[in-house]
Amino acid sequence: MSRWHKFFIMIALGLAAGLVYGWVISPVEYTNTTPDTLRADYRRDYVLMAAEVFHAEQNLDQAARRLGMLGSEHPARIAAQALIYAQQANFPESDLALLQSLTTALQTWQPVPGGGSP
Repeated sequence: MSRWHKFFIMIALGLAAGLVYGWVISPVEYTNTTPDTLRADYRRDYVLMAAEVFHAEQNLDQAARRLGMLGSEHPARIAAQALIYAQQANFPESDLALLQSLTTALQTWQPVPGGGSP
């Protein structure tokens, strides 16, 4: 067997061993991650959940804070993007109404200086 054959066999064995180790023996486990690391579809679900909580509590500052955890965009823009997606994906009317309510409320929302805490 030539040196090149041995070389490629060892590369293949090393690659296989690395994959087995990384996927089976010691896979990555994410814990205590923030919402900004969510996949796009889960981000939209997160916005819908924030809209549901806003509907129940009517606390716009808290809703904006929740959406602020998704990134640096203004919360109204995050909610509007989720609403557009929900309309295109034919979400139920009840979900669309919740997202529309949150989006409308956030369009006039202004952050309280100092976070609004006493």
